[in-house]
Amino acid sequence: QVQLVESGGGLVQAGGSLRLSCAASGSISSVNAVGWYRQAPGNQRRELVALTSGGSTNYADSVKGRFTISRDSAKNTVYLHMNSLKPEDTAVYYCYARWSPFDRGYWGRGTQVTVSS
Repeated sequence: QVQLVESGGGLVQAGGSLRLSCAASGSISSVNAVGWYRQAPGNQRRELVALTSGGSTNYADSVKGRFTISRDSAKNTVYLHMNSLKPEDTAVYYCYARWSPFDRGYWGRGTQVTVSS
């Protein structure tokens, strides 16, 4: 049974930076895909970035150039580096991982990020 736990959220001023972490009970090195999503109040959950086992990375236009995904296989952790944060980045951020293209995958419970103006 795989579990994903996000951490690192909090309150930050506009223009600041945060690093989110996603600790996995499964092996991050063997994932088929891993990514970050967010959901703001009243909005749908949206994909921010996904990293596939083939090494390709896709970023949403809203965060391209500001957010970066990375992973540390030794620590079994995926990170989301967020720079130049804006108030519109305020949302609950979720980690997602899939170990097979035929599996639905797993979600973390989310971590709150609030950016003040």
